[in-house]
Amino acid sequence: MTDEDFMRQAIALSRRGMEGGAGGPFGAVVVLDGQVVAEGWNQVTSTNDPTAHAEIVALRRACAALGRFELRGATVFTSCEPCPMCLAALYWSRCDRVVFANDRAQAAAIGFDDALLYEEIPKPVEARLLPMRRLLQAEALEVFYAWMEKADRTLY
Repeated sequence: MTDEDFMRQAIALSRRGMEGGAGGPFGAVVVLDGQVVAEGWNQVTSTNDPTAHAEIVALRRACAALGRFELRGATVFTSCEPCPMCLAALYWSRCDRVVFANDRAQAAAIGFDDALLYEEIPKPVEARLLPMRRLLQAEALEVFYAWMEKADRTLY
């Protein structure tokens, strides 16, 4: 199969999920060694989960199917440019490549505007719109030190 074939599958998932009432018009597939290992479609409104974006759902399913927490060697095909949350998850997954169809401006034009998130991320914590307070750093740091001493830790 070609990149176009996998993208058509992601686009079909976006339509099927949308028409089925699962959530917004977004779909994704994870491909490894030329095979689809997982599919995902937006399920935010049907599951009441703000993180149930197509890419996140597909990544979770792929990792579960493969029995590992990283997706080295994989390509993720998604019907739209990933939002900041999904982009971060894609980096964390260590996938090799992302291929997308619609871009963030096209998503904004139909009501899915991620511009605020892109603007907020580079701001200093105290300048963000979402109030944040740092508390009990020393106590939390003890756990970080314990992690560093843990002989059987799994790095990721």
